[in-house]
Amino acid sequence: MKPKGFAVAAPVAALAFGAALAGYAAEGTQWAYEGPKGPEHWSEIKSEFAACGAGREQSPIDLQRTHAAEPEKIEISWQAFEPEVVNNGHTIQANAPAGSYTAFDGKRYDLLQLHFHHKSEHTLDGEQLPMEAHFVHKSAEGDLLVLGVFLVPGRTNGALETILDSAPQSRGSQSAEAAVDLRSLVPDDSAIFRYAGSLTTPPCSEIVSWIIYDRPVEVSPVQIAAFARLYPNNFRPTQPTNRRFVLFGF
Repeated sequence: MKPKGFAVAAPVAALAFGAALAGYAAEGTQWAYEGPKGPEHWSEIKSEFAACGAGREQSPIDLQRTHAAEPEKIEISWQAFEPEVVNNGHTIQANAPAGSYTAFDGKRYDLLQLHFHHKSEHTLDGEQLPMEAHFVHKSAEGDLLVLGVFLVPGRTNGALETILDSAPQSRGSQSAEAAVDLRSLVPDDSAIFRYAGSLTTPPCSEIVSWIIYDRPVEVSPVQIAAFARLYPNNFRPTQPTNRRFVLFGF
């Protein structure tokens, strides 16, 4: 059984779709990850960001392996593609063309984009990991689904290498010259966490169904360092879980 609030209301999700397309970033407004425009001040920047301070289902959160449940099946059907790689001033984002999707709980969610955070936004039993990848999806009804994957030091990942090689060093976009298979950035045979949450950047709208993989994926220390040179601290601190259920299982 899904926890209360896990499903996303389509009309509300549709209103925030523009923010999802932009990598969750509110365009045209100055906000940051540090200093006077940092996360603790987001709700003060403009009224539309009020949920960043007053919301009760905010993301990210600390994940703990409790509330075991058998999750619905996740079916990933992603095609290899040559992404448009965007440096939007807050992260590096790879935009996906139409055709790739994830099916979950009997519903299809189309893959919109992938972006990264350093260090991880979600934590595991209080531990922050080196990086986190977010795969942003939207259903035909307007529901948002985000798959989160922790990235840890290990072997070089080819998909990440192509994205980083194509990433502009300042704001802008560039088409990758090689196809990427994003499936290599998702672990096989992993337990998952799932919960109802929010965008992790302004306007912090509470419209996201989150699925976070327990098992991380390896990328090289050089790749982590390359991203960190661009964005050393582009993560929002964890938020209170409050009365939400965070389900965990295979």
